[in-house]
Amino acid sequence: MRAAVYKGPRHLEVEDVPTPRPGPGQVLVKVKYCAVCGSDVHRFQHGIMVEGAIMGHEYCGVIAELGEGVGRWRVGDRVVGGGGEPPPNTLPHPSLLPRFSYRTYSLTPQPPGAYAEYVLMDAWRPLPIPEGVPDEAACLTEPCSVAVRAVRLSGIRLGDRVAVIGAGPIGLFCLQAAKAAGAGTVAVSEPVALRREAAASLGADHVLDPGSVAAVDEMVRLTAGLGPDVVFETAGIGPTLQQALEMARRDGLVVAAGVSWNPVPVSSADWFGREVAMKAIYGSVPQEWRHSLQLMKEGKVQVGPMLTGKAFVPLDGIQQAFEDLLEPKGEIQVLIVP
Repeated sequence: MRAAVYKGPRHLEVEDVPTPRPGPGQVLVKVKYCAVCGSDVHRFQHGIMVEGAIMGHEYCGVIAELGEGVGRWRVGDRVVGGGGEPPPNTLPHPSLLPRFSYRTYSLTPQPPGAYAEYVLMDAWRPLPIPEGVPDEAACLTEPCSVAVRAVRLSGIRLGDRVAVIGAGPIGLFCLQAAKAAGAGTVAVSEPVALRREAAASLGADHVLDPGSVAAVDEMVRLTAGLGPDVVFETAGIGPTLQQALEMARRDGLVVAAGVSWNPVPVSSADWFGREVAMKAIYGSVPQEWRHSLQLMKEGKVQVGPMLTGKAFVPLDGIQQAFEDLLEPKGEIQVLIVP
């Protein structure tokens, strides 16, 4: 089979590699789409990945082959590449990392990913794709589940005023999940015009350009001088975490969902006195994958406005797609098509 193999910083090569064969309790999935995650771009950019690895964890496909003892699945079943219930006696939130850094974790060997024609999985891992959920939405179940987790753990109450900093895929999913959870208003701050347009089309009540207005002052103004009840920080760059902490209301909450690979300056003097809380979000649990698929099925979460420009890229174009995503201009979400 053909796969995109990581060769070092900013270097992917498409090669012929052996097609895996399922052992007992495993399934082989023929990949339909594999979305490019921001964390993959970070690893590509900073060289934080084991050389020879195949990345890609946001994907969907069909069951192509069954290993011995697999009775749940049939060849041809449409599945999402994750979200299944783990075996008994495993961690309740298997995505959480042990006590070492995300950077260190990225340099440990990982199972082959789905920037390839086929991917091998334990049979408990996939989730079935519901009727009515298209493949291009299903392959984004994983990032959607992160947003669903962020919203669930934020404790949003009916009518709450919400801010989202960053309108990349996670931010746009947070916008929609917050609306589905009963947020009264959602305001989005995003410097890229294309992403602001997507936020508006997906239901944002207010969309602002932080390059044209002071984001903190504008978010406070939009909430009658109080500040948002909940702020989702999904950009993970520069001053955005500080902005989130400054704009949150007294006793408000900042949910940090954007991962930064560099130090982020934060000055507590500007928000400490309001007793603002902060919650970090990483990964998700199976029920949040199922919630995501249900929201997609009900039309409460949509992905169409995210698939702009050259959203669908053949495997041979993956190197250029990653280069383009270092400074995105015409794309919000890219789907690799093996």
